Amino acid sequence: MSTTPSTSATGVAPAASGTVLQILFSVAFVHLLNDCVQAVLPSIYPLLKQEFALSFTQVGLITLTFQCTASLLQPWIGLYTDKHPIPFLLPVGMCVTLAGVGLLSVAGSFGMLLLAAGMIGVGSSTFHPEASRVARLASGGRFGFAQSLFQVGGNLGSAFGPLLAAAIIVGRGQGRIAWFTLFVLVAVIVLVGVSRWYGSHLAGGAKKSAAHAGPRLPRNKVVKALAVLAMLVFSKYIYMASLQSYYTFYLIEKFHVPVGTAQMYLFLFLASVALGTFAGGPIGDRIGRKRVIWVSILGAAPFTLALPYADLFWTGVLSVVIGLVMSSAFSAIVVFAQELVPGKVGMIAGIFFGLMFGVSGIGAAAMGHVADVSGIESVYRMASFLPLLGVLAALLPKMEK
Repeated sequence: MSTTPSTSATGVAPAASGTVLQILFSVAFVHLLNDCVQAVLPSIYPLLKQEFALSFTQVGLITLTFQCTASLLQPWIGLYTDKHPIPFLLPVGMCVTLAGVGLLSVAGSFGMLLLAAGMIGVGSSTFHPEASRVARLASGGRFGFAQSLFQVGGNLGSAFGPLLAAAIIVGRGQGRIAWFTLFVLVAVIVLVGVSRWYGSHLAGGAKKSAAHAGPRLPRNKVVKALAVLAMLVFSKYIYMASLQSYYTFYLIEKFHVPVGTAQMYLFLFLASVALGTFAGGPIGDRIGRKRVIWVSILGAAPFTLALPYADLFWTGVLSVVIGLVMSSAFSAIVVFAQELVPGKVGMIAGIFFGLMFGVSGIGAAAMGHVADVSGIESVYRMASFLPLLGVLAALLPKMEK
């Protein structure tokens, strides 16, 4: 894939003048493996809860530990690598995840579980900003498509994680988690190749190729728009955390279904999230990202409001619709924010991926406490109003030319 080193007027180097699908699929595939491994953690919460006699609050703290380590480091890594890209940070970070998964398989105490979750989070925080930059570099100007393809890899991994956990771990013991180290090893190998491709473009002078010289707005408008996007991520991911962390418990308690059946419902929800994510980016490229953000968050409100009062069949249907609608927003939000702050691709990716993880972690811990105090069903009644914050999308500036 030899290329010229110059940078085009849009900030996309001719190195990526056509979408480099091999690289895009590589980072999306690693995102799949990464998030598949991460999804193992909430998928085995029932096993860990029973084996370690955990409360719902402790379950939420495990998620909080993972999400905070995954979120707090990301903006700083992105900010630093915007100025000093480190291609081999990708495989090195994945090695930290490898160590975390290995520790999770042998952890003998709640403290060790927290440490393992934290290590997996650190690995995630080093992966997302640089991988997002690589996806943008390889986009050929199709920023929404590239971000969606990258993100959908993660969502597919999150969807398959519970199925693989049920097949490999559930009923067979904690030690079977070690099988997932094979997934991480494959990810390390692929990232070595991606980092070489990335490094070759840096050596060729495409250091700024991930930047996009979008329309420059006054600082106060940029700050206001970023605050609105942060609130939308808040509403979206606290609600999503309630489904990803406690959906199986909700189904088991309310409808008395077995664990395997609850895992299948969780898979259907996560698969719908993956499909919605893939659709959101290309649609945003065509009709405008503001419209996608508006519809995907506020449009989910009728379905979230109905979910707590539905029977088992309609609970499954509504969760799929919610997953499809709400998930289409994130790629559009990330690209919209990157266009608000040109030249800070890694920092913006780090902030919004970090915000996603952090908000999800705080939401999971808070929802766990609500479940302990008021019951698991009250979690979904309270969270159902969050998508109404989607009305804030009306405050976003018009970015399309």
